[in-house]
Amino acid sequence: MDVMGDKATLFETGRFVQPSGRDGVGEAADDAAEEVRQRLAAEAGDVEAMSVLGALLLRRGDLDGAEPHLRAATAAGDRAAANNLGVLLHQRGYADDAAGWWRIAAVAGSAAAAHALGRHHRERGDEPAAEYWLRQSAEQGHALGAYALADLLEHRQDAGAEQWMRIAAERGHREAAYRLARALDRRLGPEGDVGDDQGAGAEAEQWYRQAAARGHRRAALHLGAILERRGALKEAGRWYLTSAKDGEARAACALGFLLRDAGDTESAAVWWLRAAQDGDGNAANALGALHAERGEPQTAERWYRAAMDAGDDNGAYNLGLLCAEQGRTAQAEQWYRRAAYAGHREAANALAILLLQGGDTSGAEPWFSKAAEAGSVDAAFNLGILFAGRGEEDVALRWYERAAAAGHTEAALQVGIARLRDGDEAGAERHLRCAAGGGSAEAAYRLATVLDARRPPVPAHSLGEPVHEEKSECEEWYERAASQGHRRAQVRVGMLAAARGDVVEAARWYREAAEAGSRNGAFNLGLLLAREGSEPEAAVWWARAADAGHGRAALRLALVYARRGELAEGQRWADRAVALGPAEVSERAARLRDALREELSA
Repeated sequence: MDVMGDKATLFETGRFVQPSGRDGVGEAADDAAEEVRQRLAAEAGDVEAMSVLGALLLRRGDLDGAEPHLRAATAAGDRAAANNLGVLLHQRGYADDAAGWWRIAAVAGSAAAAHALGRHHRERGDEPAAEYWLRQSAEQGHALGAYALADLLEHRQDAGAEQWMRIAAERGHREAAYRLARALDRRLGPEGDVGDDQGAGAEAEQWYRQAAARGHRRAALHLGAILERRGALKEAGRWYLTSAKDGEARAACALGFLLRDAGDTESAAVWWLRAAQDGDGNAANALGALHAERGEPQTAERWYRAAMDAGDDNGAYNLGLLCAEQGRTAQAEQWYRRAAYAGHREAANALAILLLQGGDTSGAEPWFSKAAEAGSVDAAFNLGILFAGRGEEDVALRWYERAAAAGHTEAALQVGIARLRDGDEAGAERHLRCAAGGGSAEAAYRLATVLDARRPPVPAHSLGEPVHEEKSECEEWYERAASQGHRRAQVRVGMLAAARGDVVEAARWYREAAEAGSRNGAFNLGLLLAREGSEPEAAVWWARAADAGHGRAALRLALVYARRGELAEGQRWADRAVALGPAEVSERAARLRDALREELSA
């Protein structure tokens, strides 16, 4: 409860001399001198001095010394003394007697007493009386009264709560400023996006700043989070540090992540340790991950267990991951189950994968479903794979679509492939663009083939020379896929470069594809080298392509050896070409083989 006649009030009335800013010893001497002066005045019958002396002794905790002075001033009609007498009796445990004196002071116009009386009635469960007295206090400009009234109305979900919370905040009440900011924050999206209320985000930040500047550690934490999302990491770090030094474990944890992202892992570990020791499960998990990365699994496990003990389900999930990495499958399943039963969706997905790897398909499916229904995008994709493996393409497609809608790259690719198979080119292109934009090389290649099929034939120059044009969109997608190591895209980019007359570029892409194992890349590189007069090197690449099953490469080798007069070797490659095909190659290779056989037998 409030002490009426505290320093802030007495400064305004002139009944208390402001300190001169000297050191603590000087202030103590001034306080002692003031007490002597007030005591002498009180003994001389000065009612105001009695009230001030009682307040001084009450603040010091000298209840026995304060009570007679406060009673004497109250009897003389001093409302501040009546309020402070109520505070004293409340501290002694005489709540009803305190309420009686507060009522006297409140009726006499004391806003502080009205606030105390309203709090008393609320503690007793008498909300109508509490609201009446708190409103009296708030309407007189008392910040604590406005805050207590707002708290009461908010508890009842009364629309007027925010108005009074705002008034209290404007009058300097830091908890009111924080709670007003939280109320405004709840109007925003999960990432701080403002919906229809465009000013809510800026106003919430303003009130967080006011509360944080007055030492509210949770306000400093939320302000830091807002600034971090905005990218103002330096300022965010300052507020996290302020909050963490005041004992906010979540701020210490967040500061640790900021430091880690800045490359200062050692300092990050210090703050995570501080937060974890204060019971922050997220910080304990971060410490566990740090020690796991350092190759210290025992220490990592200890911190994961600490996170779990702090009520963080990620601790059990991370223990499962740690055990799985070590090949301790039974323990991994145990921890995954614990986290999954607690509602951890990624643990449910991991458990399903573990069961699937063990051959328990029927056991895996419900966990995939549970994880997917809880919002796990990976689980939705995995369900698609599961049903596709059973041949239930329609069900698989529904799960792929769900995962794709949530931004899963590989799921979008599968939906795009399905749309192509069904002849829905527009739908296929839309999904392939999403997947390709998400980094899928296969999606970029397939998108390029869709766009390539729409291109009109490239016109030739009147003299038969190729026309040099700007690169088309399809070629850009081919190149994106090729740069990610997609072999068919590399071959296609090489072909397009060759068509433009860029032999060096074509050779580079063919060689890259061939060295990665592409038989078409090796065959085309051989053609390019042969055209440039390097038939011996071309034969090397054709041999590689033929060994990988390329029939045309085998036929080319048969012709090379036939021209060289190495008829037996030529016949061997012709036989290989007949076997490999396709039909046109087999037919030509058979004719060449028969001719070589006749020549060998002549």
